[in-house]
Amino acid sequence: MKSVVVTGASTGIGLGVVKVLIQNGYRVFGSVRKQADAERLKANFGDAFTPLIFDVTDEAAVQAAAEQVRSELGGETLFGLVNNAGVATPAPIMHQPIADFRSQMEINLVGQLIVSQAFIPLLGADRTLSGKPGRIVNMSSVSGKRGSPFVGAYVASKHALEGLSETMRIELMLYGIDVIIVGPGAVATPIWDKAEQVDLTPYQNSDYLEAAVKLQKFLVEDGRKGYPPEKVGEVVLRALTATRPRVRYSVVPNALKNWVIPSLLPKRLMDLILAKALGFKK
Repeated sequence: MKSVVVTGASTGIGLGVVKVLIQNGYRVFGSVRKQADAERLKANFGDAFTPLIFDVTDEAAVQAAAEQVRSELGGETLFGLVNNAGVATPAPIMHQPIADFRSQMEINLVGQLIVSQAFIPLLGADRTLSGKPGRIVNMSSVSGKRGSPFVGAYVASKHALEGLSETMRIELMLYGIDVIIVGPGAVATPIWDKAEQVDLTPYQNSDYLEAAVKLQKFLVEDGRKGYPPEKVGEVVLRALTATRPRVRYSVVPNALKNWVIPSLLPKRLMDLILAKALGFKK
């Protein structure tokens, strides 16, 4: 049975990826941060799922998890690593607490590197293992290719992850390990319930309050109409198994409207469209 490690497996996209992989006969090692989540997922998926308890920014815990996976692989290579764990803490850049900005960069970027460094040997860099080299799928976003207001830290982390992935893909050719980016748009996950509850009172006296209220409403409505997480899981499966995978897969609902046209329009025009929608005034 082929084995894949998935980070951020407890909910949302990560859980969708886990479901699709297990349905297709894979054994999944899924990272969670809480024992309760580990027990819940183990009860749901049985022997096909092995929980790994770590925070992606905790180097020692990640390395210990890699050693656990190594021992259970029995000398075989790991088929895939899906770097999915991530967070978004919205705020206007002018008012974003630096601690929040740093935290998002640590989790969404540095954490992906920590996990990758720990598992790259199991994917084939350790030549004492038997089996074909595995693949890494880095979960980016539409935000990895274009900016959006009020999620500057998240956008910065995803742009950086895309660049890191490009470098990793070239460097890891030495070992035959491929690196593929998956960039989802709106996905219907519990994150949108949390978005609706985001406290906007810190911006009560800010020029951004009106725009923040508008954007919050739009994101909640748009997110709930997004793809199910399993749709992203299917694309991850394709990235892991395709004979000649793309370097990047976009998974965007209403792709013509939400991805193709915005990508073709001049950036200044897109800026004006967004500014008008949010009620920004010069």
